[in-house]
This record gives sequence, C-alpha cells and structure tokens, in this order.
Amino acid sequence: MIAKHTPTLQAAQAEFKRGVKGLLGAAPQPVDHTARSGSVVMGTPSESKIIADMQIDLRAVGPEGFVIRTLGYRGHRVTVIAATHDIGVLYGVFQFLRLMQTNQPILRLDMISSPRIHHRVLDHWDNLDGSVERGYAGGSIWDWFKLPQYLDPRYVDYARACASIGINGAALNNVNASAVALTTPYLEKAAALAQVLRPYGIRLYLSARFSAPMDIGSLKTADPMNPGVRAWWQDKVSEIYRLIPDFGGFLVKAHSEGTPGPQDYGRTHADGANLLAEALEPHGGVVLWRAFVYSAEDSADRVTQAYLEFKPLDGKFAPNVLVQIKNGPLDFQPREPFHPLFGAMPHTSVMVEFQITKEYLGFATHLAYLGPLFEETLQSDTYARGKGSTVARIIDGSLFHSTDTGIAGVANIGTDRNWTGSHFNQANWYAFGRLAWEPLESSRQVAEEWVRMTFSNDPAVIDPVLSMMMSSREAVVQYMTP
Repeated sequence: MIAKHTPTLQAAQAEFKRGVKGLLGAAPQPVDHTARSGSVVMGTPSESKIIADMQIDLRAVGPEGFVIRTLGYRGHRVTVIAATHDIGVLYGVFQFLRLMQTNQPILRLDMISSPRIHHRVLDHWDNLDGSVERGYAGGSIWDWFKLPQYLDPRYVDYARACASIGINGAALNNVNASAVALTTPYLEKAAALAQVLRPYGIRLYLSARFSAPMDIGSLKTADPMNPGVRAWWQDKVSEIYRLIPDFGGFLVKAHSEGTPGPQDYGRTHADGANLLAEALEPHGGVVLWRAFVYSAEDSADRVTQAYLEFKPLDGKFAPNVLVQIKNGPLDFQPREPFHPLFGAMPHTSVMVEFQITKEYLGFATHLAYLGPLFEETLQSDTYARGKGSTVARIIDGSLFHSTDTGIAGVANIGTDRNWTGSHFNQANWYAFGRLAWEPLESSRQVAEEWVRMTFSNDPAVIDPVLSMMMSSREAVVQYMTP
C-alpha cells in the first residue's frame, strides 16, 4: 500500500481497500517500508520508498499511465502499481481491480498502459433548470439550486465511476448554452463541483454561449475582432481560473440551429474559436469548438455544411483549439459513414464526438449496446495518407502528428437510481471510457468485461448476455434505417 499523501493517492488507496474487501471479504493490510510476499505496493517514485528502490522504468507511461508488475523485492514477491503521477496510480488501481473482478490471473503480472488520447470528456447536455436535453435517466445530477453549499454524495460516486474507465473531463452544461452559466454565482457553484472531481483526475469544462459579452456583460456586440469583446473574454477567463485553477476550457456550439456565432459578424469559425483560445492560452485551457453546424436557410445539403465551412479553415485555428466533429455527417444516426472532415484537416487538431445517450440510437427502452458503433467509426479508413489512415489514428494524433488530441461522449447520466435509466445503458458509458483510453480496443472484449463485472463470470450468463449485446446495435440499424 501507500502512505496517505495527495488526495488522489488517498483515493487510490481507498479504492483498493474497498475493491479488495468487496471481492474477497477482507481488507488488505497496509504496507509501509517493508513489503511482504503477496503484497500490492502502489505509488510514485517520489511518494513510495519501495517504488523508488525498485527503480522501475516509467519513461513510457506518460503523465496518466501506469505499470503493473510482479517483482522480487528483498526476498519477497510483490505486485507493484507504479506511475509517474498520482492519477496514474489511481488508474492502475482500477485496472488491477478490473483484473480481479473478471477472474483474470494476477499472480505474475507485467503490463504497461497509458491513454492514447489527452482529453477524454463527457459532455453533459444538462440545463441549469435541472432538465437534460435528450436525457432518458431523470433530471440532471448537478443540483445547481443547492450548490455550492451542499455537495451531493453522488458527485463523488460519479467521479469514481468516470475515473475507473479513464475519463478525465466533464463539460457540465448543455451545448445549447445559457450565458448565465458564466456568471459569478454559477462559477462559484462550478468551483465547488471541481473540488469534488479534482482528486479523481477530472477537469471541468463549461459550454460557453458566444453572445455572452452581450447577454451577461454590458457590450453591444460579440464580434470576435472587437477589442472590447476580447478584453471581456480575457477578464471572464481570469475570473474562472481564480475560482477553478485547473479549469479545462470551453465547449462551444456556434452558428448552428439558431445559436449565435462569429458568422453573425461576417467572421469565420476560426476567428471565433481563436478569440476564446487567446484568453485561455495563458492558463493552459483549450477550446472544444463543435463542427456540428447547419442552418435551414443554407442551400447546401445539410451533410455537407460542416465540410464546406471548416475545410477551408484548416491550419487557421490556434494550437489550443480542437475541432469537435460528430462521428457522422448527419446527426448521430444508427449507422452513418464517418464524417468527411476526418482526414480533411491535417493541420488542425480534431476530436470525435460520440453520443452515449440514445437519441436516435434506441431511445430509453431498447437494448442497444453502442460499442460496435464506436468501434466501427474509429476503425474506418479515411485513406487520407494511404491505407491505414483510420479515424482512430487521426484523433490520437499519430497520423498527422497533432499537437493535442480529444474524444467526447454526450453523457447518458441522470438522477435515476441506476444512473442511466437501465442497467444496459451503463455499458455505453463504460464502452466510451474504455475506447477513449484505447481506441483500438475490441468492443466485444469491452462488453465481456462489463458483463463479468456487472452480472457474473459464469459462462452460462456471459454467453447469452454478450450475444444479445453484440447484436443489438445492428438490430437498431435494421428497424430504423433499413
């Protein structure tokens, strides 16, 4: 075990104790400076003397990865969960517990794991009044009325669940944003949530309404080239970082379905995104600028509008802007070809947006495991640089050597007792997180993990449940879009 140091390391220790006790019926004994045979030792070289003594090579794990290895130490065989940063230790603990819970061998381990995508974000389409757009699991889990004074214990459980599958960001409010979310009282509420999420490695994002300088400020314009507008956003961002030092950045839906945007002033998406990027850059924040744009007044075919508007802007976005692109060009259909912007913007950081909530994908009542949809998109070949130019290689940065990478999922979480409206809907939250960590993972393998951890390791349960799950998305395709 580890000494209690940072809040994240304390969380890792608590998760390990809770998990082992739940699985084996007895809590593990703490290990200080003397390991015993069969011990599990976790930590970073700077926090654990045993980890430091072992001189484990951690150069390949990065800031969030981990090593799990069975080693000899002073005559004892021990299992080590080691990382360069405390969040890697927490992720490693969850991986070790996953192995235990799915009945995998744990006596001779030698594994290294790190996420291939930087920003792994849940987008909550939650409104400040407590409703959830396209939500099928009750109201919003964020109780804005009681924040910041009262913190619902479910916030901690939410953070634990997200960390267990490697999700490291949460955009709290609907992309059809209310500018009120950026007022000081609501920023103070968000800061209280950030305090809860922080030990679990989750950075907070906010959806920003482009017209906020007019809606909640005293300005008469939101033109991104106006000096007053630039100053307003810089002041607002500074206020946010005073309250939330690790704020992730802004998620923006602009000039789509009637929302305001830079085109209202004859400017481009790059002009609008770069306005916010300029304000966020000194603080390390990013702009997640959605490419879902369409207007009923536009004469172009709806599925081409994003391509026509964004392709000419390739290379014109600031380095801390990621263009967030839906997996398909229409609107989260049961089956679509991959979006044509994947592969068409080699000089821009782009990320994929999946929908975990089942808007057109089975609604609330249909069993529809979406892992195969995610996998199908990620493994689609764009041929942007010849064979093998998959969507996964574009969003993980390996194809175009992108400076930043991201993946987003529209959350299906609500106040229902089981979080997602049905037990099977939890599998889609789980699958998103696992594929966000490793985009080449098999959706079938992910589904089997989930079945084993949710229901049983008995093949008599696994086989029929897995069969239902793996055929369910194709069934939705057949009865909705034959």
